[in-house]
Amino acid sequence: MRYLEGHFAPVNEEITAYDLPVTGRIPAELNGRYLRNGPNPLGVEDPVVHIWGMGQGMVHGVRLRDGRAEWYRNRFVRIPGFAPMVHVIEHAQRTFAMAEGGLPPAELDAELNTVGVCDLGGTAEGFAAGAHSKHDPLTGELHSLSYMPGRDFVQYIVTDAGGRVAQATAIPMTRTPFMHDFALTGNHVVLWDTPLGFDGFECRWLPEHPARVGVMPRTGGDVRWLDIDPVHVSHTLNAYDDDGSVVVDVVTAEGPFDPADPGAIRPVLDRWTIGPDKVHQRRVDDRPQDFPRVNDARATRPYRYGYSAATALYGIPFTPEGMPSDDAFTNALVKHDLQRGTTEVHRFGKDEAVGEASFAATGQGEDEGYLLTYVHDPLRNASDLVILSAQDFTGEPVARVHLPVRVPLGLHGNWMPDR
Repeated sequence: MRYLEGHFAPVNEEITAYDLPVTGRIPAELNGRYLRNGPNPLGVEDPVVHIWGMGQGMVHGVRLRDGRAEWYRNRFVRIPGFAPMVHVIEHAQRTFAMAEGGLPPAELDAELNTVGVCDLGGTAEGFAAGAHSKHDPLTGELHSLSYMPGRDFVQYIVTDAGGRVAQATAIPMTRTPFMHDFALTGNHVVLWDTPLGFDGFECRWLPEHPARVGVMPRTGGDVRWLDIDPVHVSHTLNAYDDDGSVVVDVVTAEGPFDPADPGAIRPVLDRWTIGPDKVHQRRVDDRPQDFPRVNDARATRPYRYGYSAATALYGIPFTPEGMPSDDAFTNALVKHDLQRGTTEVHRFGKDEAVGEASFAATGQGEDEGYLLTYVHDPLRNASDLVILSAQDFTGEPVARVHLPVRVPLGLHGNWMPDR
C-alpha cells in the first residue's frame, strides 16, 4: 500500500520546535503562518483496502516573523470520527480544518490545537462549508459548494466576512456527485457533474453517467448545464467572466478514476471556455501536474500567472520543454504565463518530494511575492519549508527552513499573513 509508505507514511508524534535553522534568508515581509493539512492515518487495520484520505487529519505549520522561523508544529485534528484532513483556511479571523462530503469543519487555535467542531457555513439541511471553499478577494465572502452522500442535491453556500451564512442555494442533481472542487467567477458559480459519484454510499466511477458542466449566477437561480467530454476533474486553478463567456482553468484526467488509487491518473491542465450553448475544451499543458494555485488577489478575476506541482503522488515523468525524456523527473513546481503561453519549471532533487505551493503576496504585482511549500529531503529524513521568489522562479530558493521531522505528502494549505 504505497499510500502508507515512503513519502506518504504517517508520522507518530506531535512535535513543537522553536527557532528553526535556515539556509538562505527569510524575507522580512513574510510575517504569518504557513499551514497545510493532510491525512495521517495511524493504526490502519487492513492496509490492503486503505484509501488515502480516510485517516485522521494532521495540520503542519511554520510561524515566520521578522526574518525568523519562530516555530514548527504538527497537530492532529482532534474531533470524534472522521477528522477534517483536506484543507486548512482562515476566515473571519478564525482558522479552520476543512473536510469532504458534507462533514463539518473543525476550528483550530493560533497554535494549531483543536478548539472543536464548528458550524462554518452550516445550513438547516445539515450541510457545511466544503473542503475547497473559496474567498472572493473583493467582498471577503467565503463561497462553498457542498455535497453529502445520499442526497440528490448539493448546496451553494455563501458565508459573509463576519462568518454568518448569507445565502444557501440547493441545486438538484440526478444522484450524489463527487464534487471535490468547483469554480467561482465575479458573477457565476461553475460546477461539474462527472462519472465519479456515489452509488448509494460507495464512491466509484460510473461510466454510463454523462459528464456535464453547470453555470449558475452567484445570486442563485437556474443552472445552465452543458455536455463535456467524460473526464475526471481534479482541481480548479482559477475562473473568470469574459465578455459573455466563462473561462475556467482546471486540472483534468481521463477516466476511470479509482478513489482507492488517486495517483493512478495522469492529470493535465485544461482551459474550458463556456459559451451560451457549448463548452470549448483546450489543452493548456499536457505534462502531468496537479494542485494548481493562483495569487488569491486575482481569484475570480482575469489573471496571468498560475502555479502547479508535479508530485510523487502520480510518479509520472515530467519533461521540461526542450529536454529529452531521459532527463524527466517527478518533483517540480511550474509557473504558467497564461498570456504568453509559456512555463517556467523549478526542479527539486531526484528523491525529494514536493507538495502544493501557496502564494504569499508582498506587493500589488500579480507575481510580486513568494511560493511556500514543504519538500521532503530524504538525506535528512525530514522536510524543509522552501520559499521561492515568484519573479525568480527558476533561481535558487530564497530560503529553506529546516524542520525537525518529515511532513508526509498531503493535500492543501495556505499562507496566512498577520493582519
